[in-house]
Amino acid sequence: MKRILVPTDFSQQANNALKVAAQIAKKYDSEIFLLHLLELPLQLIDPVNEGVGGDLPESMFFMKLAHKKFTETFDKMSYYLDGINVHETVEFDEAFDGIMSIAKKYDCDLVVMGSNGSDGLQEIFIGSNTEKVVRFSKIPVLVIKEEVPIFKIDRFVFVSNLTLSNRKAFKAALDFSRLLDVDLQLVYINTPHKFKTTAQLDLMFNDFTKSISFQPSQFHIYNDVTVERGIRNFASKMDADLIGIGTHGRKGISHFMSGSLAEDLVNHIKKPIVTFKI
Repeated sequence: MKRILVPTDFSQQANNALKVAAQIAKKYDSEIFLLHLLELPLQLIDPVNEGVGGDLPESMFFMKLAHKKFTETFDKMSYYLDGINVHETVEFDEAFDGIMSIAKKYDCDLVVMGSNGSDGLQEIFIGSNTEKVVRFSKIPVLVIKEEVPIFKIDRFVFVSNLTLSNRKAFKAALDFSRLLDVDLQLVYINTPHKFKTTAQLDLMFNDFTKSISFQPSQFHIYNDVTVERGIRNFASKMDADLIGIGTHGRKGISHFMSGSLAEDLVNHIKKPIVTFKI
């Protein structure tokens, strides 16, 4: 975990994400790329230099304003950021393209993003640029909803449908859990609509974890009316600090669940969520 990307609009929610990223960075001696994206009118873009015309007063104004905001953020977050190499990064690009570009350019290992409860999460996961990041990012994306003064994960739950296509995300979650030095708990949500017997699920679990070092004692079957309700209730029962989900490039979180699950899940669970590419 050497490079962490934190997109920011300088809001409180973005600062919440930065606090968590800073704590991770201190633990693993990581660098932080604090990214602010400026979506300027096309006439301000200089296509020859692949950027913004430096002599344009409008572009200079936005750059100075961004720098001022960075300074204010560094001052406000000095307790958390002290001793961390933080790169002040500004891109004149659309949000999704800019985040993906910077993540690739600097070979980042993790994206940490903030959100502000139901409304913010709906904006993040439903039809927004951030939803695209969660959906298409090849590296894990950690979404922080509330302020986390001390980011300490004791219980990490990963939700899966146990299909072989989900193994890649599961392996990534396992690697992430080892990095956090916490045991991963794997859960399958069993519903009346797609009910499976214990014997069936035991076979699925054995196939799913074949050649993967994972203890059956860390596998759970949770029965509930719907998948989304099951995730909420199981997370509450386990007092989970972090919930992991696999995402697919075409369908996002709903790869293995109903299309409304993503919105329902993130709008009702305020705990941190981390996504892994299937």
